[in-house]
This record gives sequence, C-alpha cells and structure tokens, in this order.
Amino acid sequence: MKYSWNVACETLRLSPPCIGNFKEAIKDFTFNGFAIPKGWKASHFLTLYWSASSTHKNPEYFSEPEKFDPSRFEGKGPAPYTFIPFGGGPRMCPGNEYARLEILVFMHNLVRRFKFERLILDEKIVFDPTPKPEKGLPVRLLPHKA
Repeated sequence: MKYSWNVACETLRLSPPCIGNFKEAIKDFTFNGFAIPKGWKASHFLTLYWSASSTHKNPEYFSEPEKFDPSRFEGKGPAPYTFIPFGGGPRMCPGNEYARLEILVFMHNLVRRFKFERLILDEKIVFDPTPKPEKGLPVRLLPHKA
C-alpha cells in the first residue's frame, strides 16, 4: 500500500484538510519588507497566518505544484515542514495515524471492489472552511465482475 499512501499524500497536498493556522513569531524577521517582531501573534491588530495550501504549492519545494504527481513522495519525500496536512511539531493532529489508516482502508476497498466514474469531470473544489467538491463528487460505482 506504499504507492496508495503516495496517492493519498499527493491528494492531501493539493487539497489539505487543514487550511492553516495562526502562529506566534519566535524571533524577529522581515517578510516582504515588513518587520515582524518576536512574540507577534494573533492577538495583535495584524496576525501571522500560516497557509497549508500556500506551503504545499510552493514551487521552491514542489516542482510543477499544480500537477498531480504521487511520485514526489517516493524516497525521502518532501523536506520537513513543507508537507503538513495534519500540522506539525508538538501540536500535530493527534488523529493523524488514525486518518492515515482510514484513508488507506477506504482506498483499498474502493479500488478492489468497484470501478468508479466521476459524473462531473471538471467539478470545482470549494473551501468552506475545509476543501470539498462543490457538488459533492457524484460518482457511478460499478462492482467488479468476479
């Protein structure tokens, strides 16, 4: 199921379940000409917001970031903290391993038991606040012949 997990990771990269989070600056830094002091956080007038989508689609870390390419997760995979669908560090989602298991079991059963066809080929993804197909991703499921 290693390749299946690569497919799942690439899907999570393109449409992460977590859209982002507010952060606190741990040191002084400059971003796009703006000085951000250590300790700056969401309680101030301006906030620091980290976006998973922007991180996952950064061409510095992912060549052709809009292309679906599960092979980018082979070998060492992406650099640390460039692929973070469940967050990272000490505040990573505690259910990330359960989510991994559930994703793989679902994919395994879907692929082994059914042939499926998307009914809306160009369906848009909307963020409300998490990503989801605009029309609910209608599919036609056809059981594999035994």
